[in-house]
Amino acid sequence: MVEDSTLDRAYAALSDPTRRRLLEALRDGDARITDLAAPLPMSFAGVSRHVGVLESAGLVRREVRGREHWLSLHPDGLSSARQWIDEQSDFWSARADALSERLRRKATPR
Repeated sequence: MVEDSTLDRAYAALSDPTRRRLLEALRDGDARITDLAAPLPMSFAGVSRHVGVLESAGLVRREVRGREHWLSLHPDGLSSARQWIDEQSDFWSARADALSERLRRKATPR
């Protein structure tokens, strides 16, 4: 079972379209926060708050290089969300398979 607080932080971070956009931008590699903020219709401070949520969820890592703050994608942060989805999928697949088998047996003449 996935720890609730870790899962909650991951899904809360992913629930916002701006944060998903930041994660997508980082798929191409490390980027400065200023570069990520440039195309967004919000203040640098607003973007920085979104970055803080992503960091708290373990989805990005920040590295200070001189005066610049660089972000990198940390895909392991998605492991709790992935694990929860896998657990739910396994459960419901097993239920669907059991129902299918029961219906198959019921439909087969005796």
